[in-house]
Amino acid sequence: MKVLITGGAGFIGSTIASAFAERGVTPVVLDSLVTGRPEFTDGRIFYRGDIGDGELVDRIFREHPDIVTTVHCAALIVVPDSMADPLRYYRVNLSKTLDLAGHLIRNGRDRLIFASTAGMYRPEPDLSVSETSALEPQNPYTRSKMMAELLMEDLTKASRLRVVSLRYLNPIGADPRLRTGLQSSKPTHALGKMIECHDLGVPFKITGVDWPTRDGTAIRDYIHVWDIARAFYEAALRFDSIIPPLGDRSGYQVINLGTGDGTTVRELVDAFREVVGDGFRAEDAPARPGDVVGAFVDPAKARDLLGWKAEYTIEDAIRHSLQWAERRRELAAS
Repeated sequence: MKVLITGGAGFIGSTIASAFAERGVTPVVLDSLVTGRPEFTDGRIFYRGDIGDGELVDRIFREHPDIVTTVHCAALIVVPDSMADPLRYYRVNLSKTLDLAGHLIRNGRDRLIFASTAGMYRPEPDLSVSETSALEPQNPYTRSKMMAELLMEDLTKASRLRVVSLRYLNPIGADPRLRTGLQSSKPTHALGKMIECHDLGVPFKITGVDWPTRDGTAIRDYIHVWDIARAFYEAALRFDSIIPPLGDRSGYQVINLGTGDGTTVRELVDAFREVVGDGFRAEDAPARPGDVVGAFVDPAKARDLLGWKAEYTIEDAIRHSLQWAERRRELAAS
């Protein structure tokens, strides 16, 4: 049995590929390598190309008729970049997703698991988000993901295509066996900045200390990338129970992935200090223009439908991130 993973040479997609492979499912990777890493495809069945290339997608299914599910991770995901170049983001994340869905329908492939974002929600007053929270995307990236979901939902009503959309917020960590991790040497999230400050021996700035959270600092729902990968495997394993073929239920289902309470920036600093030692310094600073308080995800539906919950701790994710940063330096030097 095989699974097609678009974007399978990226951070999320490559980790998902490893999770499937460890459980006896062969990943078939399709990636343009625009942002993906060729070394993340080592030992994989790999096709270099674009998800919009219908002839290539047809060839993949012709050569691998035992592909039972498609996991769609291929996307552009950097929020500031999406604001600077929205045309590119809509072309890649929306138009090419439509192309891919059309290729799946044409080839009679009816199972699609979509890597989406919980950043499209408007947080509830307690800063939680659930599948019933209002949608209020704030930038072209999250809007492109929301619009892609809307078009796929419409397609499920007019074809046999079935779509499970998994929405999450802040993936961190690395493959625990250090086969893959973040491609960027300078990630922009808070943990990446902490690692950079730790390497340079300078204080990390906690920007904003008067937010309406339990300690005044912003909150994020950091989730270990391996926990995310496990959720994709469970969604594939249980796909027909989540959305039965030719059933009366909708052919489109949204499931959120998260920890259920999130981590504040100050809590992240404390956890980082637990891992690296008391010498790590942090100092308070004013919030920056554009900073937001954040949100965390209610994972109740994932527990019910996938039998899933996040298992790795924030300290585990920090430890794996640090190990991967060192591994990436070794790879760059070799």
